Amino acid sequence: MRQELPDGRLVEDPGVAAGFVHDEAEWAPYGTPRVVVRPRTAREVRSVVRACVRHGVPLVTRGAGTGLSGGANAVEGCVVLSTEAMDTIHEIDPVERLAVVGPGVVNDDLRAACAERGLWYPPDPASAPWSTIGGNVATNAGGLCCVKYGVTRDYVLGLEAVTGTGELVRLGRRTAKGVAGYDLAGLMVGSEGTLGVITEITVRLRPRREAERTVAGYFSSVVAAGRAVAAIGAAGLTPSALELIDRHCLAAVDKWKNMGLSVDADVVLLGRTDAPGPAGAQEAERMLACFEEAGATWAARSTDQEEADALFAARRLAYPALERLGPVLTEDVCVPKAAVPEMLARIERAAARHDTLIANIAHAGDGNLHPLLITQPGDTAARERAQAAFHDIIADAIDLGGTVTGEHGVGLLKRDGLERELTPAVLDMHRAVKAALDPHGILNPGKVIARG
Repeated sequence: MRQELPDGRLVEDPGVAAGFVHDEAEWAPYGTPRVVVRPRTAREVRSVVRACVRHGVPLVTRGAGTGLSGGANAVEGCVVLSTEAMDTIHEIDPVERLAVVGPGVVNDDLRAACAERGLWYPPDPASAPWSTIGGNVATNAGGLCCVKYGVTRDYVLGLEAVTGTGELVRLGRRTAKGVAGYDLAGLMVGSEGTLGVITEITVRLRPRREAERTVAGYFSSVVAAGRAVAAIGAAGLTPSALELIDRHCLAAVDKWKNMGLSVDADVVLLGRTDAPGPAGAQEAERMLACFEEAGATWAARSTDQEEADALFAARRLAYPALERLGPVLTEDVCVPKAAVPEMLARIERAAARHDTLIANIAHAGDGNLHPLLITQPGDTAARERAQAAFHDIIADAIDLGGTVTGEHGVGLLKRDGLERELTPAVLDMHRAVKAALDPHGILNPGKVIARG
């Protein structure tokens, strides 16, 4: 690689390389890489992959490192390939409503550039100010507005990638429609670096949307808030966001930012609608009625945009606020909307059974729950109890017809859960795809479905 890459691409200083060895997944193991590489072009990426193939060296690709499953963690002796320098927005086409970007482009930077042209890129993970489009694609990231607008996969039209054989390929299309061949671009989305290294992405855009109306409700328990979520689904409403924040998260945000949110509420449910004109007003009123009928202790339509934005800011601040209390093991299960109340009740029972503090935030409108298991630094017994609760929550989600991960990915932490969720025949299909695109087994080994 020294011979084939320009100067400055290799990071061999152990102190600098240490910043590239793991993501934000608490307790996910990681090793020491031989070297970190920061390529700037697809040809440079191809050169790195081919060098790894020739020498049988594992290759782990990472974006900004904001993942929560261990998917970007280094394995011992690997090459870590960081896409952070591939951060160019190559094109924004207002006629075709698409953008072409490098994998290192930060999510919020793309959204801001699109907004200048009256366009909108919907996927909005809570890490949007820091996470990159390449990482979002690799994990099929979601976010607050996915209840109405879908996840990252719904916006990827095409991409360029280097496969595990060192071939640079272009997959997908730029047209609004296209059904030629298998959906190989879609296959890459959510593959967590196990099938190829993504070097360019073409994403679908939407017109800039109307201003949202916000409905807030306070509830005495997460189960009561869950009943409101189920009621909204039963009423046929599709909010543009429907988020849950429990008392532990509210208290942590208050302690950090002094926002005063935990004084009046045990659980806050936040709903939004972006339907235009009278339809939006009507949808907000129907959402408010669902809150009240489910037992909200207080509920109202917000008439103060700053107040409404502050509530949603608290939702985004919940995870970093909890991290200030101790190590946080983050769950990411998704269940049918009708099962949200029961799943929240089971999470509470798991917390009691294993004597573990579990806070809850959730993209409640699409059943994507994020129980946050909190321990104290160095408390080995508490860590073991939290891990047991983590596995119980996975089992309960599957039992209720759900999935082990809604948006964070499988990585290292959810491999056992994936094997419980999928049948042996389907797991064999995954392994066959992996073997076809990465026959040398160098791409992110040991993650998702592979062992090693």
